Amino acid sequence: MDIFEKLKAKQTPLGKYQTVGDGYFMFPKLEGEIKPRMSFRGREVLTWSLNNYIGLANDPEVRKADEDGAKEWGLAYPMGARIMSGQTEMHEELENRLAQFVGKEKAYLLNYGYQGMVSIIDSLVDRNDVIVYDSESHACILDGLRLHLGKRFVYPHNDLKNLDKELERATKITEKTKGGILIITEGVFGMSGDLGKLNEINKLKEKYDFRMLVDDAHGFGTMGNTGAGTGEHLNVQDGVDIYFGTFAKSMAGIGAFVASDKAIVDMLRFSMRSQIFAKSLPMPMVVGALKRLELLQNKPELRNKLWDVVNALQNGLREKGFNIGNTESPVTPVFFSGNVAQGTNVLIDLRENYSIFCSIVVYPVVPKGVIMLRLIPTAEHTLEDVEYTINAFAEIKEKLEKGHYNAEEVTGIEEISKG
Repeated sequence: MDIFEKLKAKQTPLGKYQTVGDGYFMFPKLEGEIKPRMSFRGREVLTWSLNNYIGLANDPEVRKADEDGAKEWGLAYPMGARIMSGQTEMHEELENRLAQFVGKEKAYLLNYGYQGMVSIIDSLVDRNDVIVYDSESHACILDGLRLHLGKRFVYPHNDLKNLDKELERATKITEKTKGGILIITEGVFGMSGDLGKLNEINKLKEKYDFRMLVDDAHGFGTMGNTGAGTGEHLNVQDGVDIYFGTFAKSMAGIGAFVASDKAIVDMLRFSMRSQIFAKSLPMPMVVGALKRLELLQNKPELRNKLWDVVNALQNGLREKGFNIGNTESPVTPVFFSGNVAQGTNVLIDLRENYSIFCSIVVYPVVPKGVIMLRLIPTAEHTLEDVEYTINAFAEIKEKLEKGHYNAEEVTGIEEISKG
């Protein structure tokens, strides 16, 4: 069979909604400066979908650093991969500052977070090793697992009893293969907002021999007394053997880093294929990241303002009887009962009639019959934004319970435009 014909006939879980949702539910165009009020389809909307947690995207100092970096260096420099011709003192300076900030011996700057995580996993293990990972791990972790030639076992989300069993199982295998065990979890889980049980996992080292890799994309900059992440927040950073953070959330940029013992980071530098065979992070991004890190460290008021908004939003939703799960982070999921069609109708009403833009998550990411609306509060939001959103959600909830959104088929973008 011709591979193009096969692909045309095959529908992916998201692709099956392409004809009705492309440009609205998926690939929507939010336009204007990154801030709580942006433009969607020509109308201003209150936006709760951007990971600009501490408001650095349009900070004047950040914008000036980005501008100065681009003016001085252009977007091309440095050319090539770091191992060949893309190494600079400023890349090394950023790495040193990041390592010191998260309490590790050394850090390695990555040109992109997603592919960086894939390469980290690929580099850390071989066919004799066993990986044990949380069932709600991010897609980049799952893609990294696909490259692993050895055994891998999944444990139900944050289920320490099951993790213990999987570690026992993994230990029996590695005793025969002479390999090691790598546990992969997240600091902050990006959909549910709850935290990985890093303390409890670390305590299992008293019983089993393993190392722990933590993806803290949503925790870096938001969690901990200084913003150094979930490990700092839980006072277990020393037990996090390999720490991974990105610049796409709190740092409002692009790129990532991995931090660990010097010997391990040095090994990664000479083995991560996504870095050895790909261009170095452009200098304007490095200059901008240095400024962002400086502000993250020296302006705790930004993180404090974020948490003022987070607490007001989450406490307000709970007081109104909303189920927001077990979140302990800024990520704020709001759960409703309903099918996919009802969920999309809720989203349409929020966007078209309440001018609120947030993201929807439906089956298979959440169980059938569950609708999840995900709110991402930032330091740029106001308490008035919070109050308006809670009141709007209260009305939406009442409408949903009364059957206002009942439907079996997803409303298409053409019908939305007509409406």
